[in-house]
Amino acid sequence: MNLPDRELGRTGWKVAPIGFGAWAIGGSWGDVSEADARATLEAALDAGVTFIDTADVYGDGRSERIVRDVLAGRSGDRPVVATKAGRRLDPHIAEAYTAEAIEGFVDRSLTNLGVDCLDLLQLHCPPTDVYYRPDFFGALDTLVAKGKVRSLGVSVEKVEEGLKAIEYPNVASVQIIYNIFRQRPSERFFAAARENGIGVIVRVPLASGLLTGKMTAETAFAADDHRNFNRHGAAFDVGETFAGVPYELALEAVEKLRPLVPEGATMAQMALRWILMNDAVSVVIPGARTPEQARANAAAADLAPLGPEAMDAIADVYDSMIKPHVHQRW
Repeated sequence: MNLPDRELGRTGWKVAPIGFGAWAIGGSWGDVSEADARATLEAALDAGVTFIDTADVYGDGRSERIVRDVLAGRSGDRPVVATKAGRRLDPHIAEAYTAEAIEGFVDRSLTNLGVDCLDLLQLHCPPTDVYYRPDFFGALDTLVAKGKVRSLGVSVEKVEEGLKAIEYPNVASVQIIYNIFRQRPSERFFAAARENGIGVIVRVPLASGLLTGKMTAETAFAADDHRNFNRHGAAFDVGETFAGVPYELALEAVEKLRPLVPEGATMAQMALRWILMNDAVSVVIPGARTPEQARANAAAADLAPLGPEAMDAIADVYDSMIKPHVHQRW
């Protein structure tokens, strides 16, 4: 990757700007074999990835265990591994978020990942009310004091949740959706994160694959793929699937973007490079299901900066087609 490493807020880590999102190798993206999952992560690491994001619910721990096994077989510097906890709560309600419950999930993740201490523990998109409980955030410090967690962060659905989370001094990073179809974080949140020394981890960078430019109205998704079962928010926040943009409209917007793709690049690479144009972003975590996808994602850091004309044209597509559907929701 030609782009230099970026600081992950005040965690003390510097990471390559393109990381690896390990949801797809865990589950809910159609079938990915164990061999393919391992080969995909290996390819990402070989391409220079130094940050991996996973969660305890991705394949009910499968993703974490694949990360463990791949890293156990590699030498050299170990990447930063972030995981998430909270979505195992049933029911998933604010009252269920207790320090004891999260510690139980942490213990499970320590085993799954085969480590004594988690690099970065993130609350996994908790209900909004959790962000207004300073007692709970304070109690999380016990996990650090016990040596089970090095740094604490949150994964949020809404900009407002991110702004509230960074008021807590022990929150070192915020994971948030930001892509060509979800531009609101650049208005206020990024400036506040920069001012407070917060690491920004960008997820859903390709809008669940829409911004690869490879989908059509006829594209079919497996029954266990969230792009099938969560298209209308039946399982979790609809903003996690296709960034919350109506599918047919998004396909029209993709066609407007297609002429802007730099020569020799893919639309996915342009979309990733667009995100990295904002220096408030610490790392972007595209997922991948094949080694080829992982290598192509990492190569986006080798693209030249997008020019002002392309940036303006992308802004126009968002403002005229996408913004009315998503901007005030998240």
